[in-house]
Formats: sequence, C-alpha cells, structure tokens
Amino acid sequence: MDNNDQVETRSQFALLKKRRFAPFFWTQFFGAFNDNVFKNGLLVLATYSVVFQTGVNPDTLNNLGAGLFILPFFLFSALAGQLADKYEKSMLIRYVKLLEIVIMVLGAICFYFHQTWGLMLLLFLMGTQSALFGPVKYSIIPQHLKPGELVGGNALVESGTFVAILLGTITAGVVSQWEQGPQVLGVFVVGCAIVGWLASLKIPPGPAPAPGLTIRYNFIKESWHTVQFSRENKSVFLAIMGISWFWFLGASYLTQIYNYAKVDLGGAESVATGLLAVFSIGIALGSLLCERFSGHKIELGLVPLGSIGLSVFGLDLYFHTQPVSGTELVGLGEFLKEPHSYRVLLDFLLIGVFGGFYIVPLYAMVQERSEEHHRARIIASINILNALFMVVSAAAAVLFLGVLKLSIPDFFLVLAVMNLVVAGFIYSIIPEFFMRFLIWMITHTMYRVKHVDLKKIPDEGAALLVCNHVSYMDALIIAGACRRPVRFVMFKPIYDMPVLNFIFRTGKAIPIHSKKTDPVTYENAFKRISEELRAGEVVCIFPEGKLTGDGELDEFKNGVEKILEQDPVPVVPLALRGLWGSFFSHKGSSAMSRLPRRFWSKVELVATDPVPAEQANAAMLREKVLALRGDWK
Repeated sequence: MDNNDQVETRSQFALLKKRRFAPFFWTQFFGAFNDNVFKNGLLVLATYSVVFQTGVNPDTLNNLGAGLFILPFFLFSALAGQLADKYEKSMLIRYVKLLEIVIMVLGAICFYFHQTWGLMLLLFLMGTQSALFGPVKYSIIPQHLKPGELVGGNALVESGTFVAILLGTITAGVVSQWEQGPQVLGVFVVGCAIVGWLASLKIPPGPAPAPGLTIRYNFIKESWHTVQFSRENKSVFLAIMGISWFWFLGASYLTQIYNYAKVDLGGAESVATGLLAVFSIGIALGSLLCERFSGHKIELGLVPLGSIGLSVFGLDLYFHTQPVSGTELVGLGEFLKEPHSYRVLLDFLLIGVFGGFYIVPLYAMVQERSEEHHRARIIASINILNALFMVVSAAAAVLFLGVLKLSIPDFFLVLAVMNLVVAGFIYSIIPEFFMRFLIWMITHTMYRVKHVDLKKIPDEGAALLVCNHVSYMDALIIAGACRRPVRFVMFKPIYDMPVLNFIFRTGKAIPIHSKKTDPVTYENAFKRISEELRAGEVVCIFPEGKLTGDGELDEFKNGVEKILEQDPVPVVPLALRGLWGSFFSHKGSSAMSRLPRRFWSKVELVATDPVPAEQANAAMLREKVLALRGDWK
C-alpha cells in the first residue's frame, strides 16, 4: 500500500504524531485553553471575590468583558488576513504566541494586585491576539495536510478547541475559589502561554502565498472589502454564512446555559457546568465522527444532517424541560436523580454532536475551495462575520427574553425553528448540500461501501471513469466515494426518475439515449461530455449502456472510443462488487419490484491505474473492469 492509500485508511489521530500537524494542534489547544482560563477566572473573581469587585453589576461586567473580547475581531481581522497571506505563517504564529506571553505577564501582575479594570483591558488585547491568530490558523492547515486529511485535521482542531474551552472554564472555576487563587491563576496563564509558544517553535514553515500584497490599515474599509472579497465564490460565501450561523446558535446556547440551569432546572452552578461539559463533549465527539462518516473526504452531506439534528434536539429540549418544583437550588448529584434530567443532558450532548457534523465540513470546504493566495483573507471574513453574528445573538436574546418576555426554553424553541428556516434558505440556493445529503443517506443506510485504490483517480485535470453497471444506485455510490465531483453519463429514463432526478440534475449529470430513439439527446450528450472534459472535470460512463440482466458484464459499446477520439484523456477503470441481488438490481425480477431484503450490505468500489487514451479501447477496458470485479458480482 502506498502513502496515498494509507492516507485513506489511517485514523485522524495519527496526525497527532506528525510534525506537520501536532505542534500546530498543541499550539492552538493551549491558546484556547489559556483564553478561557483567563476570561473565566476574571469573571468568577469579579463576581464572587470582594477585592476584585468594582461596584459595577456583575451581569454588566460579564457583557462588557464579552464585548471587549469580541471587538478586536471587527477591528483587526481584515489586517490579520492580509498579514497571513503576505508573510510566512509559522513565523507569524510565533510572534502571536510571544504577544500572548506579554499579555499574560501583564495579566499575572493585575491578578496579583487585584486590578480588575486592568484585566478587562487585557481582555481586549487577548481578543486582538485571537483575531490575529484566526486567519493564519485555518489557512496553514491545507498547506500542511493532504486533501484526504483535511476533514480529520479540522475535526481535531474543532474538538480540541471545545475540549480546551471546557477544561479552561472548569480550571478557572476551581482555581478562582482557592485562597491564593488570583496568584495561582497569574502563574498558570503565563506558564500555559510559554508552553504554547514552545510548541509553535516546531511548526513547519507555511510559505507566504501573496508576498507582494500591499497591507492596508483602514479597518472599516478593509473589513468591508474582506467580506465582499469572500462573496466572489458563491458556495464559499454560503459556507461562511453557515459557519457564522453556527456561532450564532452556539453563543445563544452558551450564554443562556447558566440562567437556564438555575431558573428552569433549579440547578446550582455545578448543573450548569455539567450541561456545558456535555455540550462541549458533544461537539468534540461530532467533530471526530465526521472523518469516519465522510470517508476521509469533504462530505457536504453531513451539513444538512447536522442542521436537522440541531433543530430536532433543540425542539426536544423545549418539550422536555420540566417546571422546577422547589425553590432550593440542587447540585449535579441531586439533579441526576431525576429521570427527566438525562433527557436534558442527552439533548445538549446531541446538539453538540450534530453541531460538529455541521461545522467541520464547512470549514474544510472553505479551505479547499478558496484560492491559496487569498485564503487567509477569506478566513478573516469568517472571523468578522462570526463576531457580528455573536453580537446579533446577544441582541436576539435581549429581544426575545427581555422585550418579548419569553422563557429560556421558549427561546430555544425559537432558535430551533430559525435554524430550519436558515438551513432551508442556504440549501435552496446551493442545492449541492442537500444533493450530497441524499446520496449520503442512501449509500449509508442501504450499503457499507469499502473503497479500494480510489487515489488512482487523478486529483486534478480531466479523466474518464468506466464502470460496470449493476443497479440504479451505481452512480450514487461512486459519487459518494469519490473526492472530486463526477459528471455521470446516464440512460435518460434513469436520469428522469423521481428523487434521483434532483440528485442527478444538481450533480450536473448528462442524460443520454440511443441514437435511434432520441438522436437529439444522443448528440447533446457527447457535446456535454466534451465540454466537461475540456473544462478539466471527471466524467463517468457505464459503457454497457444498460443495467446487467444476469449479473454478468455485457459488451462495452464503442461510445467510449468516440469520446476518447474527440478528447484523449486518461481512463480509470472501476468495478462495483456486491450490488447484484440488491433491491435496485434486476436479479430475479425487475429492479425495485419487490420489498428490499438487504440493508447495510457490504459493497466495494475498486479502481486501477489510469489507461492512456491512445491505448484504450472498448474491449480492453472491459477486460480490465472484469478483472477488477472478479467473481464477486
């Protein structure tokens, strides 16, 4: 097995042993952890410690702190994106981590001398440091990871970030209650910043994609320009909006979690911490499961699945929040004695899991489809819009909870419904998401598909795929397995089938019919095939021209030779194994004429080395496909 094949089967956790990823992962992990130790330590001390109190209402102070941390994302994200595109990225990361050390040293001094307002100012500087780190963080990932590792790498980053947030929040809560808590916090955050900087020293170079870029410092103009810049690619911009919507939902849930635990569940702070822990673990788990469910490729079908889960379990949370029976707040242990408590915990866990399904493919999609020379600036636009959406989430909470006097469960209901509306809007504009979702659902409920040697399909440039034709699901299985989009040439009656027609149209499939029956469709098909190949796309044909009626491989028609004569591109033979006898095959009777008896059955899709166009002909390609298929039909 070569290195490329190993990428397809290796667990994402293997990246934690690689220098091209591990130092970066630990750098961002300790950064996120330190941010939350500092922020939450400050807020706990300002709320509960007499010497840190300022006379300002704690709720006001909390909101002020949140605002001071978010404000730099508006002010400096555009500059950060320009810097990350202009300069070598590992060097930038080290400078940013040095800035973190300076901020934390000042923070330790403020903790020691009980300077709450000094710590609030440093919260603004921490937001600045995070704003500078964001674009370089996400733009260096595709420079160091292979395409088949992007989902796994992003999953580790997202799961690591939420675990760091959870651990940082818990650490701050525990240490802040110690007698020498402020001093310990000061030493702790400085030490953590130093560890993060040491990890950054091992990050490999990330070459500057646009060294000739002229830096512009007008943050208002450049922020607007950065967001407009991201709109040039429609699908990328919609993915960015989807990411920002996730942060709207996340901020809404996390902001209300303490009041929800107290008012609606009758729980003490430990109950809120438990809910936060379950939510964070859910996102980490969902992020890590993305790689397994996506088959080491960017599977956009998981995004609608995530949307559905976010709304379903948001609604379930509303319906299963029981009224509080007493006035005394209960701890986590007492809370867990109530049977309905586990339903609430399960809802928070699954909201997190489906949030992971939703967010990881979107980040990977933005990285993959953005031009390298301005990728960091596009990621900077994510930070700007994320900050904007988080501010809007706070305003929405004020509107629904303060002005309209809804309860927090009612607010969760509104969020679940709003999520369905937003999802429907995005998927109606970019139907590729829903198309991939249908493919994913069909291929993951009916079959267990194993991929063998699909790296034989070129990562770039035109190619023609030829495959045996066993069932109506053949094109969906191939589409779900291949990393690159595939333009399928298919028999027009199949192309016109309900439900499948939506998938085929969205996937830009090419309908074809016999020259005798429908000469216009026949000629248009070859014209479209030529256009797609000349545009550098991958085209797949089933040279038998129809589904097999006996499970055997029929003669390959000469249409493949006509295609290669006009556009001589490499041909990759494929073979499907295990589909004969399924509900969608013609074994025993016409396909789909009887109840399905096989679910989640094992199927394989196998590829072999590309054949140069000048060596390919119908008979030879048939022999190669037959050899790949073997005796397993």
